[in-house]
Amino acid sequence: MSVAVDDPRSVSASDGDDVVEQVRAVARRAQVASRRLATATRATKDAALHAMADALVAASARIVDANAHDLERGRTQQMAPGLLDRLALTDARIGAIADALRELAALPDPVGEVVRGQTLPNGLRLRQLRVPMGVVGMIYEARPNVTVDAAGLALKSGNAVVLRGGSAAASSNEAVVEVLRDALAGVGLPRDLVQTIDPWGRPGAVALMHARGLVDVLVPRGGADLIQTVVREATVPVIETGVGNVHVYVDESADLAVAMPILLNSKTQRVGVCNAAETLLVHRAVADEFLPAAMAALADEGVTIHACDETLALAPEEASVVPATDEDWAREYLSLDLAVRVVEDLDEAIEHIHRWSSGHTEAIVTRDLAASERFVAEVDSAAVMVNASTRFTDGGQLGLGAEIGISTQKLHARGPMGLAELTTTKWVVHGDGHVRP
Repeated sequence: MSVAVDDPRSVSASDGDDVVEQVRAVARRAQVASRRLATATRATKDAALHAMADALVAASARIVDANAHDLERGRTQQMAPGLLDRLALTDARIGAIADALRELAALPDPVGEVVRGQTLPNGLRLRQLRVPMGVVGMIYEARPNVTVDAAGLALKSGNAVVLRGGSAAASSNEAVVEVLRDALAGVGLPRDLVQTIDPWGRPGAVALMHARGLVDVLVPRGGADLIQTVVREATVPVIETGVGNVHVYVDESADLAVAMPILLNSKTQRVGVCNAAETLLVHRAVADEFLPAAMAALADEGVTIHACDETLALAPEEASVVPATDEDWAREYLSLDLAVRVVEDLDEAIEHIHRWSSGHTEAIVTRDLAASERFVAEVDSAAVMVNASTRFTDGGQLGLGAEIGISTQKLHARGPMGLAELTTTKWVVHGDGHVRP
């Protein structure tokens, strides 16, 4: 029986101590590299970002070829279509990933930004400055674009990054990491600013989770099982990213001509991503008018509706409809499936979201200012959209250049995490021989 590279059986028990030491050695090299980066100018970091972007485009054919091996393996293992879409790289996607690096270069450098400062009555001069975290660990799956986003964001914010990208994208990530490391060396920066521990599989990931003191923060990005495993097991501080059980609510005052494209874009523009809509809630007052047309339009896109009883009764003949269960309200499909429920009013919509949401993104379509303000105030998610698609919860779309993940926790960051979220702060105090009385 063959064993996946991230299966713990792929490394024998006798190799366990060696894996831990190898991963800790990677982290120590990252620490050294991060200290060198701490003194780099913005011009140097931006030059590196442009070099990485150019190198990716130049190596596009090689990366796409490596990615083809991952895709073939994924199809053989019957990977879900949404996950295959996340895994896939094309020349166009590599070009877009490279453009995101160039956009990062154009953004202000967060390192050294003065968060606040003052001169105290005793003459002490205080500044609270943004400084790099140091070494950022990433554990993720089937997302080779994250390899580039994480490397670029870490570089611009002054950090080294240690990556665990998973067996599904092993060939893609190996090619991409090699390209990025060569580009860094080409501009005189340490190659060890970007490293992968993929060769050590799942035991390597566990060792990374336990590398407290060497890794400053760990960001898991993927399915619920992966994220919760990291949250439970890690001794390194973790920023928890969340799955996306995302809702669109169509209010009684909604302009239905606006609601339709928002719904379709939220659900079907790209289904295998965490900001894709998974549940539609419709106010009873507009259900008879909106839902038949909406279900027909969704059917044209191949969407299966998991419907409440009232929705079932309104389904047109061409719609693909099955009865919804409680499991459907809780589910992140990452596929052409959508749970649909008719609600009595805004109160019931908010209550449904409170019960079932993963705290990622929710949208309201309404022309009622009071309704939108209540929705924004009472819905406790990382992002709330008013008359806009849920697909905008994305670092690039929100002007962050890229994102290392979307945090659904409330400490230390929430929502799309860009450059500022990969920094911490340091107090700098200047005196003139001051001593404390």
